[in-house]
Parts: sequence; C-alpha cells; structure tokens
Amino acid sequence: MSPLITVDELRALSPVLVDVTWNLAGPPGKEAYDAGHLPGAYFVDLDTELAGPPGPGRHPLPDATTVTATFQRLGITSADTPVVVYDAANAMSAARAWWIFRYFGLTDVRVLDGGLAAWKAAGGEVTAGAPADGAGTFVATPGHLPVLDADGAAEAAAKGVLLDARAPERFAGEVEPMDPVAGHIPGATNAPTTANVDETGHFLPAADLRARFEKLGVTPDAETAVYCGSGVTAAHEALALESAGLPSKVYIGSWSEWITDPTRPVATGKN
Repeated sequence: MSPLITVDELRALSPVLVDVTWNLAGPPGKEAYDAGHLPGAYFVDLDTELAGPPGPGRHPLPDATTVTATFQRLGITSADTPVVVYDAANAMSAARAWWIFRYFGLTDVRVLDGGLAAWKAAGGEVTAGAPADGAGTFVATPGHLPVLDADGAAEAAAKGVLLDARAPERFAGEVEPMDPVAGHIPGATNAPTTANVDETGHFLPAADLRARFEKLGVTPDAETAVYCGSGVTAAHEALALESAGLPSKVYIGSWSEWITDPTRPVATGKN
C-alpha cells in the first residue's frame, strides 16, 4: 500500500483525519487550521505533540506518554485504525506525523497527496469547527521504525548513503538560518526535499522518485539514511523513499543534534 492517498481515495474512506499544518518561522499552524480545514479533522501541533522539548536537537522524539495522549484524543483504538494526515500542501510537516505515528505503533497511516490545497482544488469543503476529543484507548510504544543516532549517521555516510534533505545552500554551509554551525555531515549527499514534489505540492510519481534517488546512489540493497536540520523534513525524505519502494532510516536528531558535540566533524561545500 502506498503511504500516499489521493483526494478521490480519501472521499471513499472514513479515517481519522489529522491536520498538521506547521510553519517553521510562523505563524502558528493552529491559526491556519482555525481559518479552515477538512471537515472532521483534528489539529495536531508538531512542536508539542510530535516532538519533545528541544535539546539536544530542535525536534527530538516525543515521549510515548505524549503520543499516547494524542492518539487517544484522536479516538484511535487500535494499531490498524486508519489515519490520514495532511498539511497545507507539500507534506513537509504531515510527513513528520506520518513517521512519528508509525514509529509509535500505528500501521495504517497515509499522507494526503497535495494536502489542503489539493482538497480545495478538487472542490472539497472546509470548516472552522473542531471535532470533539475522541475516546481512544490505543497506547503508543516506540521503536516500530528504525532510527539512527549520530554514530549511526556517520557510519551510514561511510558505508552506505546518507541523504541530507536541506536546501543546497545550507548543505554547503553558505547560509545557516536556524543553527549556530553551518555545513553538513562528512560523506553526506545533498537531496533537497523540495525536489520530491511538483509545483502543486504533489509528490512525483514513484518511478520518478526512484530514478531521482538511484542517481544519488540509493538502491534497495544499500543502507540508506536521511537527516535534515531537526528531523522534520527528514521524514519527508523517508516518505518519498518509501513511495519509491526504497527503505531508509532516519537520524532523528539531525544537524541540530550533530553540532552539539564539538568533536564531531563538519564539512562544507557542495557534493
């Protein structure tokens, strides 16, 4: 089953709907949710429900207690409860929910391809009303997807393929708007997540994604790992890879954690 779902496919289902609209530099995603969202969709806050408090790293894993509270608020009762997550368009934040939900035990999580923009473009209605909290019973347990720490990311760069999902200028160390040190993990390959989607925010076809990643050295047999600035867009890269049939592991701490240890090497320059 593809991790993506189209608007037409969504209309034929009745999943738990989750709006994960989020903006790195603001305004808060809740404001956009309150202005209009898919009918029946719950809002989940990336910073407080899909991440733990910063340090080390800006978006570390949340604890299981936090995720359990979210699952139960959404009315989730079992691991196979169907869930569809979305954001404004390109899934940059929805992918984080997809990955976190699966890491903590859900098995049927999909991302609405094209997000809210695609829903509106297809004539879908939006609402400002929020659903009542659900009465779910499912308890989150960690570890259902592979993660890497800093040592594991370094090993992946040396022995496999380590993809850096950030913009080329951040990878090269030419600019760094978020973290105190610029550059990338030595041996990493730049693969900006913006190239996973088209101008409308829809993911490229699976064959095109596969061809893209194969050019970067990714094969079904290669150990592939992904990272970004803080573990958010790395999930988008993992989602694109899974859509292409290519497995990967996520270095969830990503660059913002890597640089907290001054003994870890830093590389600059393009691929």
